Amino acid sequence: MGLEIEIGWLTLLMFGTLLVLLMAGLPLAFVTGGLAIVFLFILGDMDTLNIVPSRIFPLMTDYQLSAIPLFIFMAAMLERAGIINDMFSVIYKLLGGLKGGLASATIIASTILAAMVGVIGAAVVTMGIIALPAMLARKYDTKIAMGSIMAGGTLGILIPPSILAIIYAVVADQSVGELFIGAVIPGLMLSGMYIIYVTVRSYINPKLGPPIPVEERISVREKFRLMRKMAAPIMLILVVFSALFSGAATPVEAAGIGTFGSFIVAALHGQLDWRTVREACITTLKASSMVIWIMFGATIFVGLYVLEGGQQFVTGALDATGLGPWGILILMMIILIVLGMFLDWVGILLLAVPIFVPIIKDLGFDPLWFGVLYLVNMQMSFLSPPFGYALFYLRGVAPKEIPMSDIFKSALPFLAIQLLGLTLLMLFPQLILWLPNIVYG
Repeated sequence: MGLEIEIGWLTLLMFGTLLVLLMAGLPLAFVTGGLAIVFLFILGDMDTLNIVPSRIFPLMTDYQLSAIPLFIFMAAMLERAGIINDMFSVIYKLLGGLKGGLASATIIASTILAAMVGVIGAAVVTMGIIALPAMLARKYDTKIAMGSIMAGGTLGILIPPSILAIIYAVVADQSVGELFIGAVIPGLMLSGMYIIYVTVRSYINPKLGPPIPVEERISVREKFRLMRKMAAPIMLILVVFSALFSGAATPVEAAGIGTFGSFIVAALHGQLDWRTVREACITTLKASSMVIWIMFGATIFVGLYVLEGGQQFVTGALDATGLGPWGILILMMIILIVLGMFLDWVGILLLAVPIFVPIIKDLGFDPLWFGVLYLVNMQMSFLSPPFGYALFYLRGVAPKEIPMSDIFKSALPFLAIQLLGLTLLMLFPQLILWLPNIVYG
């Protein structure tokens, strides 16, 4: 038989070791899985190792997860076909004449991009390469320019087809479709709040976001001609969403439709060749394998912790705070924000959600509502110093003369907007629940 360790000490040991190893820069997938096996041996015997296949097998056979590679492939195809460059240049020319117009164009392009791409890194890097030089050349304030790229880029975590929403639904035993629909209004609301912020600041101080010179602006007829260029990808998004929201297709089927549609869009743009398909396949393989490996590792880790009585320990600890249901919910949000400063989103999802969701149900809150709150919270993790991923994605493509401290500072106003958005969604649950109630009754 293995060692008997008191659950409080075990919590400290398991999560303390996890944090130390992650800080040392080891990959999350292998840290969680490796630690789980080590603790399985310490706490149990050979038979306890049976937990490994029993935790992994349900994930391997989960039909909903097959939407992940399909959505990633759709995004990769659209990116390779040059759709994203076209889209930015269209919106840029439509809005360039307004003060702060390019920053707003970046956020709108990122919002549309989020509806094509469920993965954050792609959006921040792509917009950083396309939009940042355009804004800096027009003498935009660097902080507004970089902040709008990072904040817009993080919308991919919230707006369907978000990969995080699919994994959350599987882990929390929720409907992917309901979660997608619940996230639409919060996603558009945050996008709108970012646009209002950059527009108001640019109108108060036009030096922050000057309009493009008159000679670069285009006529109304030109604008309509440009809009036609965007028809195919926008149609694709509308087809995928209408299939999803009408209930005509499950998320996996909608992902299949999107993947097929991305071939057609690439062909219309004259970009459908073996090289494009091959590169999209390799991108999909890398991204999907990373996500699945992290899921395998973390599910064993959490499974062991729950088996040792971790669930009751956390519930007891939260009850002992004497905070009441709302106090506990706010405390959970604070814990997620703090975790977001140090851990990666899939890691937080798989470590915290299996423990938090049963508590949320016991407290009488709607798990769908909590799911969308969780997604908004994870958006914040991408902008949170010191380890916010979006900060480092942008660092990779921003001009070298911009210091890292400026990138951190540019994220802070948008972090405050996200916190305001999270607060509004907590105070007015109908912002999340209204649309799913209409669609699913």
